[in-house]
Amino acid sequence: MGKDISIVEYPESVLTRVSPPVERFDEALSALIDDLFATLDQTSGIGLSAPQIGRLERVSIVRVPDDEYGPMAYVNPRILAKSAPGIVEESCLSVPGVAGNVIRFTRVRVAAQDVHGQAFEKDVTGMHAACLQHEIDHLDGKLIIDRFWWFRRLLAKYQLGKGQRLAAEIRATQSA
Repeated sequence: MGKDISIVEYPESVLTRVSPPVERFDEALSALIDDLFATLDQTSGIGLSAPQIGRLERVSIVRVPDDEYGPMAYVNPRILAKSAPGIVEESCLSVPGVAGNVIRFTRVRVAAQDVHGQAFEKDVTGMHAACLQHEIDHLDGKLIIDRFWWFRRLLAKYQLGKGQRLAAEIRATQSA
């Protein structure tokens, strides 16, 4: 698309707010989905949600390389059923430099709408299922660090705070 869209990073407040449902299925929604895919293309990530580019809309995309589902856009997604819990190591484009183990279900049934508003249900498994749950967390204002065990969460917040102080120091020296 030619746009240079930045990924919003912790602690920006848009990441902790619940996204309202999409009600208009129009060119603006199509452009948002295109922007999400174009932004994801610039990363090593496998999923992205609208709040991660500063938009409070219930839209997520998932593209796991070589999975059977292909690139998918989910508008107003919700999990209908889940099974086969497992521990998955995750990272997040909005929380750079932090990774950790979280409990995710490796089989989920999701209900959502496509870009045109057509409702669908889909069973997904494996990494696609785990990624979709991660992206729905973003739509609900939750971050990966909210899923960590208490000690790992504390360590991650310390690491993030240290990184933010360093970034502020660098910005201060550049503007001086």
